[in-house]
Amino acid sequence: MIKEVEIKSKFNSDIIESIYFGGGTPSLLSVSEINNLIKIIYKKFKISENIEITLEANPEDLTLDMVKKLSLSLINRLSIGVQSFNDSELKMMNRSHNSNQSKNCIDNALKYFDNLSIDLIYGMPNSNFRTWAKNLQILENWEINHISAYALTVESNTALKKFIEKKIIMPLDEEEVYEQYNFMYEKFLSLNYINYELSSFSKEGYFSKNNSSYWLGKKYIGIGPSAHSFDGKIRSWNISNNSKYVKQIINNELFYQKEHLTKIDRYNEYVMTGLRTIWGVSLDHIEEKFGKKFSYNIIKKSKKFIDLNMLEIFDRKIFTTKKGKFLSDGIASELFIINC
Repeated sequence: MIKEVEIKSKFNSDIIESIYFGGGTPSLLSVSEINNLIKIIYKKFKISENIEITLEANPEDLTLDMVKKLSLSLINRLSIGVQSFNDSELKMMNRSHNSNQSKNCIDNALKYFDNLSIDLIYGMPNSNFRTWAKNLQILENWEINHISAYALTVESNTALKKFIEKKIIMPLDEEEVYEQYNFMYEKFLSLNYINYELSSFSKEGYFSKNNSSYWLGKKYIGIGPSAHSFDGKIRSWNISNNSKYVKQIINNELFYQKEHLTKIDRYNEYVMTGLRTIWGVSLDHIEEKFGKKFSYNIIKKSKKFIDLNMLEIFDRKIFTTKKGKFLSDGIASELFIINC
């Protein structure tokens, strides 16, 4: 990974605004290994004075001793994969931690970190309005400045997928999932969180720089197996197999694939990401970057959703309404240009 940092630094002169250790279980690294990677990045890239450096971690890894050591490193933000405070739900998701470990972990983390994010999952099979409300009620015991909440997605080749196929576990229908989302949305807004992106709720001043960069279409560099990178026009992704990744980097062989995004690809991605955020989709930006034909397209196709009170336009920007927010990805797909 250090060698990959060195390789990619030769082709990048932009200022780095955030570093994010995620996409797996980076908390398995020792603090010295984490510090070493950060030092190499500082050495090879231009770094913002206000850089956000996040470590993604599971509750069972964040012992008090680990948190203390991390607080002495350059890590200034923790993202904890709590997922649920319900032990039966954690077991269903095949998580290694239990709810008490999550609670202890949050207590420990808040002693040393102000910038803390918690991940939650709603729409769990066998869950209901009451169990989800209990999850959110427990969260009120702490002053958490950032919360990411995702609807459950059932991945292929998992135990949960097989249980659902065998009808041992019954998934919730979309209406029940929406009910849980809507309750969460109202709850967090009443607690002065800002829903700056569909799945992201933050107190003022605590928007994730890492998350925001994706939704605002900024460039990013991915390091490590499976990591993705984007330079504004080209997306690349590293080999997912660990041993092949190591071997090909050591042997100076190609360790990634790439694709050039067409103008239509970039337009569609801008629409999809923009509708998920409080920044919306700018008609002026579309005209400037893609041309008037593209702005005419989105204005025309948006009319149906404006009439349904799912979209609204003001200040030459298109936003999802509260009614349309939960369905933003589906709405975006209706606004796409398929060919031009």
